[in-house]
Amino acid sequence: MSELFDAVDALVASRSPLPPPAERKRLRQAHALTLDEVASALDVRRATVSAWESGKTEPRPPQREPYARLLKQLAQLYPAAGSTAALQEEAPAPTAFSGPAPTATTGPGGGAVEAAAVTTPVATPAAPSVSPAAAHAPGAASRPARAARPSQGSRRPGASKAAAAHTPAPGGAYAHGPLLVLDADTERNVTGYGIGGLILDVPAKSLPALVEWTLTEARLGSEKLHGSGKDGDPLLVLTEAACERYGLPAALSEAERLAGRLPEGHKVIKQLERADWQLTKRGLGPWARIYRPAHGSRRQCVQLCIPSWRALDDRAWGHAAQLPPPELARVLGVYAQRVMTPVGSTAVTGLQLMTALNPPTRASEPDENGRRHREHRPGSLGTEPVDPAPCEAIDGHPVLAHLPRFHVRGPDERLFEEAYDWARDLTDAECMQGHLVGLDVNLAFGAAANGAVVGLSSPPEHVTDPVFDPAVPGSWLVDLSHVDLSRVKVGKQWRDLDAGLLPSPFTPSGRRPTGPAWYATPTVAYAVELGYDVTPVEAWLRRESGRLLDGWYKRLRDAYVATMADLGVAEKLPPHQFLQAMDGYKSRDPELGIVVDAVKMTVKGGIGKLQEKARGGGWKPGQAWPALARPTWRPDIRATVISRARVNMHRKMLHLAAATGRYPVAVLSDCAVYAADGPSPLDVLPYGADGKTVPGSFRLGVSPGMVKHEGTQSVLWGADVLEQLGADGHVANLARYIKTGEVTAKDTGE
Repeated sequence: MSELFDAVDALVASRSPLPPPAERKRLRQAHALTLDEVASALDVRRATVSAWESGKTEPRPPQREPYARLLKQLAQLYPAAGSTAALQEEAPAPTAFSGPAPTATTGPGGGAVEAAAVTTPVATPAAPSVSPAAAHAPGAASRPARAARPSQGSRRPGASKAAAAHTPAPGGAYAHGPLLVLDADTERNVTGYGIGGLILDVPAKSLPALVEWTLTEARLGSEKLHGSGKDGDPLLVLTEAACERYGLPAALSEAERLAGRLPEGHKVIKQLERADWQLTKRGLGPWARIYRPAHGSRRQCVQLCIPSWRALDDRAWGHAAQLPPPELARVLGVYAQRVMTPVGSTAVTGLQLMTALNPPTRASEPDENGRRHREHRPGSLGTEPVDPAPCEAIDGHPVLAHLPRFHVRGPDERLFEEAYDWARDLTDAECMQGHLVGLDVNLAFGAAANGAVVGLSSPPEHVTDPVFDPAVPGSWLVDLSHVDLSRVKVGKQWRDLDAGLLPSPFTPSGRRPTGPAWYATPTVAYAVELGYDVTPVEAWLRRESGRLLDGWYKRLRDAYVATMADLGVAEKLPPHQFLQAMDGYKSRDPELGIVVDAVKMTVKGGIGKLQEKARGGGWKPGQAWPALARPTWRPDIRATVISRARVNMHRKMLHLAAATGRYPVAVLSDCAVYAADGPSPLDVLPYGADGKTVPGSFRLGVSPGMVKHEGTQSVLWGADVLEQLGADGHVANLARYIKTGEVTAKDTGE
């Protein structure tokens, strides 16, 4: 009979109810469990758990019942937003500290944060409690919102015991997120502010002790973005008060700022050396890495960010450096979760993200002794730098050392793939219209990176008299001066256009080329698309190629779109609703507005870093500079992306001109200005009742490649600027001033 009961129990267990796949993932992350931990507990592979959370497969016996039990227990600890359990008032959960009930204060994003409780630590650690408002606010971490903040008394010896009580199980090392913003009070006590309203007491009294505490007790860091990559190092952001607490100056002197670091003999650097900690070559500066050599696969590295030393450039981070610590933690935390933990400027982070998503090496198959080794990972840039073709090298590169010292290379010697800077005078008809309307392409360089086929780890191959192949990335010496924009193919039809009102797609200045010049593959392919034959004279081609930047684009695209959605600008909004949503969108949450700007600068800066120039004293033309030692120093990849961005811009303008007779009056990178009878982009773009506009042209929307309203000024304003700034045949670029309408004394030369 017992066997029958067992059979019935097994039958019921085989149909144990489970929450939806997305909820399974949320519950796991809320308890800071990794896929590996769950897989190990259930005796399955990591990929199996991942498939359960994505909905690709469903658990089967004997794992289904224990998996359902796990999720049920987690659901009791972390009820979903809007559920009865999440919204009803409950008695406070037991914490790691006994004593008077803590008072509540308001944390970042409106979440409740517990104030310090005067207590004595107890042995049993508490399950982390999550405020629904903090846990589900935009940018909140999908893990415990906070740890109980120790009291003033427990900041002493008791504080380290409390931290030990929260020491994670193996694999749960990053329960407190990727970073902390450290601040100190007048009594020299240090508090760390993390994502989701997290507050931690920091017991370390010196910088070496702080690094040690971060790696052993703080539970900071981030999981790797690729299976063959490495986990993200914890980031500590030090306020001015925290700097002074750990013996660092609140600001760098002029000499230190120019050097970008503290002098080698500084007392804090000596403290680190005595504790066997090392600094990278950039030393102890605004962004510093403190490490010990890795033992096996375990890294021992902590990164510092010091805003008062100008670590957070206001061109990318706005006023983030002036934010209070909790708000700064939120800004950097959202960025870290959606992009990656910052490792320097947004440009440096953008470049590092390429490697994090596409690592150069992987683990080999086991050898005869069962050992694995690092080997080149196909589809990546590898570990060794690749010299550019001579035409792709910037001035001063070692491959050009044979050229005369003051030699100036023209288009037939150097690849000039840059963004647009083109403008023309207004026509009489345009002067009769009332407004100038600017259209700006969202993440133009990111959209151009998506689908771009670029060279990988092999050096370029020189070919003479090649047959053009649009599928092969490289640089081509070809004469495109015969391409006449007055008659081109638009789609499959030949169309007659006013060539004088359109920029050339082949030069950054928009002027028609006059002879052979070097072009990246997308530029030459566009000439073919317009209906013209091309006959290259020579080329530098990269046979080993791939879509290296697709994952990079997707990561940044998702970060941008998700943050814009948090600001009330969703995808697929009708044109009128999109324009309304964009009106003052940053004012709805200024902190998330900072994140949006940082993501955009990550895209631009990451592409720019592919061709980082020499800087600093002592360098001479013909000598190598440090950036050349990176596999990611790839001017050919940058040229391909910028070529695609410029071609994409021209294609949109071409289709709009062919369908409506509207031509741009100015183009600056990803912004085009049009004359119109009204002030709205809808007065430029002919949207029909069905919500559709000219195929292949500009479309309003938040997605990368679509456009938003950059600004509107009057035609009288435009005429005044053209007269004020025009000289010697130069036409001022109205796209440079369309957003604010302001023309500075620097622009006028006064």
